[in-house]
Amino acid sequence: MGGLFEPASRIRDRSARMKRQTYTLFVASNHRGKVRRITIPLYALHFLVLLALVGGITIAAAVASYTRMLWKVGDYNALLRKQDHLQQQYQELQDTVKNTDQRLSSLQSLATEVAMTYGFMYQRTTPFSLSQSAAEQGPQIDHTLEEFDFLAKNATPAAMTSRGPRLTPTLGLGEMTFSPTLWPVVGRISANFGERLDPFSGEGAFHTGVDIAAEYGEGVRAAADGVVIEAGLHSGYGRLVIVDHGFGVTTWYGHLSTFTVPPGIHVKRGDIIGYVGVSGRTTGPHVHYEVRINDAPVNPMRYLRFTSSAEAD
Repeated sequence: MGGLFEPASRIRDRSARMKRQTYTLFVASNHRGKVRRITIPLYALHFLVLLALVGGITIAAAVASYTRMLWKVGDYNALLRKQDHLQQQYQELQDTVKNTDQRLSSLQSLATEVAMTYGFMYQRTTPFSLSQSAAEQGPQIDHTLEEFDFLAKNATPAAMTSRGPRLTPTLGLGEMTFSPTLWPVVGRISANFGERLDPFSGEGAFHTGVDIAAEYGEGVRAAADGVVIEAGLHSGYGRLVIVDHGFGVTTWYGHLSTFTVPPGIHVKRGDIIGYVGVSGRTTGPHVHYEVRINDAPVNPMRYLRFTSSAEAD
């Protein structure tokens, strides 16, 4: 049994020697010429090694995380640059489409005026919704005096409409009593119909109407008899009123400060439908005035003749 087991005293001596085992470091100073001795126990050295190992792993993990973050930031910046590039391309496409639409509107406007001049335009309904099917049923008894007055003034167009879609007479639009010949406001023309430089972008753009400068709050009058089909906010136009004069003719009044007529109401030439403002895309108080035939903008200056309803009548 003595060969199999060590005496307890020998085990205690070995443990004591392990506890007493140390490492000694000598540190010399070249300034004072002294040498210092530092004694480090073995367990402290093991602790320092373990601490260094844990610190190294932590630093390596932090470096890896930082590197991964830099990689993600690089990808994010690349995506931002790509997004900016795509947005720029999208804006360029939008500008191209806008310019194309403006040129098409210009061509459509020219074609419409040519068709109206030579009598190649089909008639639309009147402001009193005189449709072909209603007209074919014969004269109605319950016409109002307002409708009768309108039909009396426009007997030729109404008679042609009652027989179905026919060519317009050779009479020009400017000579018809329902045509928008009254100036909505009296003022200086600050922008003409047609191609111009956009005051906001500085690029070429097609101006679908005329801008008439006037004092803020001045009354805006209907250019002819008709029915209000829209009165509200419209992109670019601000507060907008649209009046349908029948036979495909509408007038648009934009940048109003407020309007006085609701949709569906009948208005007479010279009635105030709103007031001059600066709503929408505008650089100052004015009225953006449009004349459209079958929704194609035409030059309003061809029809503006009178500055008061008394002159027009």
